[in-house]
Amino acid sequence: METVANLTRKEQVIRSAAQLFREKGYAASSMRDLAQKLGIEAASLYSHIKSKEEILQSLCFDMATEFRKSLEEVEKQKLSPSERLRKGIIGHIQVMAKDLTASAVFMNEHRHLSQPFLRDFLLLRINYINRFKSMIEDGIRTGQFKESIDKKLAVMTLFSSLNWMPMWYDPKSDIDPTELGQQLSDMLVNGLKKN
Repeated sequence: METVANLTRKEQVIRSAAQLFREKGYAASSMRDLAQKLGIEAASLYSHIKSKEEILQSLCFDMATEFRKSLEEVEKQKLSPSERLRKGIIGHIQVMAKDLTASAVFMNEHRHLSQPFLRDFLLLRINYINRFKSMIEDGIRTGQFKESIDKKLAVMTLFSSLNWMPMWYDPKSDIDPTELGQQLSDMLVNGLKKN
């Protein structure tokens, strides 16, 4: 993670806003709160950003880009469906671990985006989830995964498990994000495999 000294003023504003949105929620956070957190006048904020929603858009769409890039790296590799799914899970965890605060905002506060941004965000999210669902379908089709699996249940279980990470993961713990991703992928992928 970058140090605050290496960030532009706009990036510092966005990072502080992410912390504020995570602590108080987007709706309960004001520009005045953000200015106070940064130790500047509220009017000064507007030289760096247009609005509170611009910050939320930046956080949500930047995270979506990171998740997409991670998955594209996995999809480029010639791997079996179970290995693709395993690496996709590890990549997802690594992206989240890079910035747990932004990840928490991405997961919980996106619903406050206005249209058309909310629609665009949800389409990106559906596309991302469907790519994992395709890996599960490929695993069933190739005989690696059980045929009896409900694909929607499998993918929702997968994301329910992964997306809680910002709430419980402590970056100071003994387990690093790659190891955590490997453990989670073992649990989730092994549950789909044929005996």
